[in-house]
Amino acid sequence: MPRTEDGASRAARLVTDGLDPKTWIIADTVLIGWHTGRLAGVGWGLLGCLFAAGIPLAFIKYGIRRGRWADRHVGPRPQRILVMTFASASVATGTLLLWAFGAPRTMIALIAAMLVTLAALLAVTPAWKISVHAGVSCGSVAMLAMTYGAWMLLACPLVAVVGWSRVELRDHTPAQVLAGAAMGGVVAAATFALTR
Repeated sequence: MPRTEDGASRAARLVTDGLDPKTWIIADTVLIGWHTGRLAGVGWGLLGCLFAAGIPLAFIKYGIRRGRWADRHVGPRPQRILVMTFASASVATGTLLLWAFGAPRTMIALIAAMLVTLAALLAVTPAWKISVHAGVSCGSVAMLAMTYGAWMLLACPLVAVVGWSRVELRDHTPAQVLAGAAMGGVVAAATFALTR
């Protein structure tokens, strides 16, 4: 019997949809781009965003229209593996293009950190449905804090709310959310620190 959606579930759905990985990727590419080179940096960020969010989202929407998956969060693990593999190829292409076109090192490092984080989450996914939402949100806040300063850690409650939404919707267990946040934060921060 399908679960009736109550007020908490509706709120969780709004959070899950509004603070999905695409939203965090856009925020990082624009804000870190601005910090790196003002309008030119934002331009580089938007190029990276095309490959890190735009093309993968178009692939997901195409799959929904073809009936390959039910929604943009792609729940079943075999489908997630396919989508994450495609997204990894897209992000890798974006990283290479930023490098080839002479983008600022920080912008290359940002997109590379997204790639390595996605690869780490993908490595776990065949065995366990680790939370990509939690991983991307925590990694994003970590890189923003590294760029703008520790005050950006004030965004951490948003990461917690994202995690709550994934558990409330029964898309993930608390352990999957905590593991995703830990992996995303550590991998993104380490990669960004080492490559920028």
